[in-house]
Amino acid sequence: MKFTRRFILPALAALMLGHGAAMAAEAKKLKVGITLHPYYSFVTHIVGDRAEVVPLIDADANPHGYAPQPADMIRMRSMDVLVVNGIGHDSWVFEILEAAGMKGKIKLIYANDGVSLIPVAGDSGGAKVVNPHTFISTTAAIQQVYTIARKLGEIDPANAAYYRDNARRYALQIRQLIPAFNAKIAGADLTRFRCATMHSGYDYLLQELGLQVTAVIEPRHGVEPTARQLADTVGRIKAANVNVLFAEKYYASKLSDTIQDATGVKMYSISHISSGPYTQDKFVEEMRENLDTLAAAIHEAAKGS
Repeated sequence: MKFTRRFILPALAALMLGHGAAMAAEAKKLKVGITLHPYYSFVTHIVGDRAEVVPLIDADANPHGYAPQPADMIRMRSMDVLVVNGIGHDSWVFEILEAAGMKGKIKLIYANDGVSLIPVAGDSGGAKVVNPHTFISTTAAIQQVYTIARKLGEIDPANAAYYRDNARRYALQIRQLIPAFNAKIAGADLTRFRCATMHSGYDYLLQELGLQVTAVIEPRHGVEPTARQLADTVGRIKAANVNVLFAEKYYASKLSDTIQDATGVKMYSISHISSGPYTQDKFVEEMRENLDTLAAAIHEAAKGS
């Protein structure tokens, strides 16, 4: 068969139009910024290949008391939407928004909209403060996944159903962590489990599992207690026969060793999912590790002294 200009030119035009449409679709992909490692996992599962996920700060930066960097402002200016904690864990993001001139120009998704928040003691002025560590939990994490998916769907209606379906599948992965944990502690004597924590970062997870915290060491994350506060806490730990101390995996302080030496409690590390490479499966992997650590602590405590 002989091909003529009459056939070749329309075919080339169609090919070019198809390529142009593909390029246009690629160009229209949302750039979704995130402030914390768990949100990278949440959003990448939700959007699949239909949006680009951009971490605002470097992977190994400590999000507790973070000092904004010039590179953060450059990243911020490339984003269409930004997922934030918004209740205290990433307060620095609002400084970056202001400095980058993006305040009011970038859509914000507050991941914790709809999450039941745990209050903590306010400051000396009586301000109401909530615990911002909602992502160290499975129930609260699932709520955040659904909120993010719904809000992204409102911003990008063409992909709303896709985001919603992905959120459901991912929520099932997270939900399956708890039955696995329950199987590991089946038969353990929970009445012997009495724990203290270095700070309040574990409250959502422990509350979800029906476990109580006897004492919290640091009045605020990274703020060491006064000598008197420390002495009072050590006294409470001893009086309540606390046998487990939970400290942060990535940013443990020497204070945890001091408490351990003074009380004899056994120390375990729990991940705050706040350091290391940004990966899609980081949240589920590190939450599974946290639950394994809790199960080990419960079994050790059940042995008694």
